[in-house]
Amino acid sequence: MELRGVEELMDLLHACRGTPEHGGGPAGPVDLHHHALQTAALLRRSRPADKELQVAGLVHVIGRLLVPGDPTRHARIAADAVRHLLGERVARLVHDSPHTTDLDPHVDADALTLRQADEAGLVPGFDAGVLEDWRTLLGLVAKQHSRLSAVD
Repeated sequence: MELRGVEELMDLLHACRGTPEHGGGPAGPVDLHHHALQTAALLRRSRPADKELQVAGLVHVIGRLLVPGDPTRHARIAADAVRHLLGERVARLVHDSPHTTDLDPHVDADALTLRQADEAGLVPGFDAGVLEDWRTLLGLVAKQHSRLSAVD
């Protein structure tokens, strides 16, 4: 599946509401919707200038909705879905983040940062805002990518 626009991506992220995250965090389960918001919010705090990293944190959950029950393909499916819309870097971060370890010298620091935010973004009750807050940033990253693609 290839996402055709920000609205389609927003719809998919809204559909994550109520879908449980795998096991949740130490305090209990968090749904994919809130997990995505928490991950993105943590990245916004730690790396405020890196918009693509924040967006990758927001969209990394969609593979679980697109291929439920097949955890081996979640990251690849999510990366493939956002590549055309959000660019190669966002797709690479989404693909690499769940498969990394601190001991892997081939994984870049950004993927490790996303992995850490992913692991930390499982806190029930943590107010990470609402999805609508991310619409503008998703649009900006998509627009930037489309301009870069037009130059190539």
